[in-house]
Amino acid sequence: RCISIFFVEFQAYFGQDYARTAWIHSIVDCATMLCAPLGSLISNHVSCQVGIMLGGLLASTGLILSSFATSLEHLYLSLGVLTGLGFALCYSPAIAMVGKYFNKKKALAYGIAMSGSGIGTFILAPVVQLLIEQFSWRGALLILGGFVLNLCVCGALMRPIALKEDRKTAPESLEQDYVPEAQKQGLKQMSICSPLIKAWSHECLCYCSWKEYDFLLMPGFMVLAVSVLFMAYGCSPLFVYLVPYALSVGVSHHQAAFLMSILGVIDIIGNITFGWLTDRRCLKKHRHFCYLFAVGMDGLCCLFLPVLRNFPLLVPFSFTFGYFDGAYVTLIPVVTADVVGTSSLSSALGVVCFLHAIPYLVSPPVAGWLVDTTGSYTASFLLCGFSMIFSSTLLCFARLAKKIKRTHLWSLTNDTGTKQHIWTNGAIAYSVTAELDQKDVEFLAADTNSYSNR
Repeated sequence: RCISIFFVEFQAYFGQDYARTAWIHSIVDCATMLCAPLGSLISNHVSCQVGIMLGGLLASTGLILSSFATSLEHLYLSLGVLTGLGFALCYSPAIAMVGKYFNKKKALAYGIAMSGSGIGTFILAPVVQLLIEQFSWRGALLILGGFVLNLCVCGALMRPIALKEDRKTAPESLEQDYVPEAQKQGLKQMSICSPLIKAWSHECLCYCSWKEYDFLLMPGFMVLAVSVLFMAYGCSPLFVYLVPYALSVGVSHHQAAFLMSILGVIDIIGNITFGWLTDRRCLKKHRHFCYLFAVGMDGLCCLFLPVLRNFPLLVPFSFTFGYFDGAYVTLIPVVTADVVGTSSLSSALGVVCFLHAIPYLVSPPVAGWLVDTTGSYTASFLLCGFSMIFSSTLLCFARLAKKIKRTHLWSLTNDTGTKQHIWTNGAIAYSVTAELDQKDVEFLAADTNSYSNR
């Protein structure tokens, strides 16, 4: 997020317009989200420790190489692709580990863990501005490159644990069913020093890969994925253009950096307090609607931003937007876990991050193009606001439709004398004890998501 503070420096040094300069931030975010499934893959099949430490090395290398940049294209590759790839290898494994460690206080745990981005924004925004003034943008990037090496320390401290559901889906347990008989005899004769050969047998690997991503066909996850696309499009440009917008309305450089600090510290409060609130018994069953409310409020904040044209008015905006940004970011892993379950959370988070990639890549340059074309930030901020509101509305209607459908199914099963069982993943299995029409049987079976459960 502090890369936006470099925006004005890059634009002035290289003499480029808003749209071309915005590609730097877009490529960082896009690479981070696009390669997030790679981070999940490494954490699932190697370890979280290896993935995060490798990501720290790549991110640090990208920042250090960026300090020697001679063109925007150089920054696209070093600061954009390389640093973004490093962040991708760190992000989803670190967040997924929280879901493995905690169960009862999961939302609060996610809030505390993800408050790190707010802490970083709060501390680094003014520090980066001072570093730019003292050492220029090249020196600031070089120092940040050394700072990011601490990700390797964080990765080394990630203690891996094994869950019961992980052991149930382990490749060894599938050997009897998915490896040919001749291959079984060969595997039994292998030495104990070759577990990787057994685990990575072709048929077993295909089955494991399918089991890791079978949630992609769940209707609930499909709706969540579409909603995430619009939400990601709306939230990204603000972190790129808040500082340039503040400077354009007469706010000083230090005050503009202070707005980012406010966003960071209030983001922390939103992470922790919203996580704690949604762990309360009265709100625990309504986490989806809390998530929708937070996304919608951020959208409303973006709609009002064009009329805020001085520092005293921008401060309350930073408070409000920062709080609800931290709130919905905290609930993304929780809502995802509620949809797909804990055992698939790492893979599902990788896919959710992957879905952020295209909006993150496109939205800042589109917003910059609108600024270059209209000479104003109004159209850019309005587009962001409406996109986030649409994301919230779409998920809200989907939840209401699911509730209506479930109520209809309850009434239908009560009328026909069927017994209904709700599984942990939200699927519904029916045991028919009375005569039903063929159409009724097909309708009930379609909702189970599996024709084998009757």
